Amino acid sequence: MSAQWRGDDQPFARRLQAMSADRLDAVMAIESVAYAFPWTRGNFIDALAAGHAAQLLYSGDVLVGYFIAMAGVDEMHLLNLSVAPAEQGRGHARFMLGEIVKRCRCETAQQLWLEVRGSNARAHAIYRRFGFVDIGIRKGYYPAARGQREDAIVMSLSWNEAHDAVE
Repeated sequence: MSAQWRGDDQPFARRLQAMSADRLDAVMAIESVAYAFPWTRGNFIDALAAGHAAQLLYSGDVLVGYFIAMAGVDEMHLLNLSVAPAEQGRGHARFMLGEIVKRCRCETAQQLWLEVRGSNARAHAIYRRFGFVDIGIRKGYYPAARGQREDAIVMSLSWNEAHDAVE
């Protein structure tokens, strides 16, 4: 899948490609700078081995982001969506969310779920603008500084809510 967009008066080709183990060094380079508590290489290997939907997003030849989503019965769970910090604010997350929703529809998933750190106001706002709604809180879900834990906001998107986001 590819798309064109303009930024800084330069056209760029945006395309998705299946994530594979041989690209994990590039994925880990983004993951390690994007998060204080990044996924491990083992987390990515396990997701690939489990057959989860795992896609890399390129701008030209540069890896700018990726996502991993797990299919369930009539639903999909977004496990990881990341954009390289230097590439944030350019619509990459919205593009990937749109692609995930298309995948959900093709696989007859009727709802998309995710968790987001309570402190990650930027991601929370992106998801809300896309049409996700807050469903609840998972107490102590994420690791935090000094051995503490941070709550996750559980969010959900159903296709009625997503209609305007991807049309």
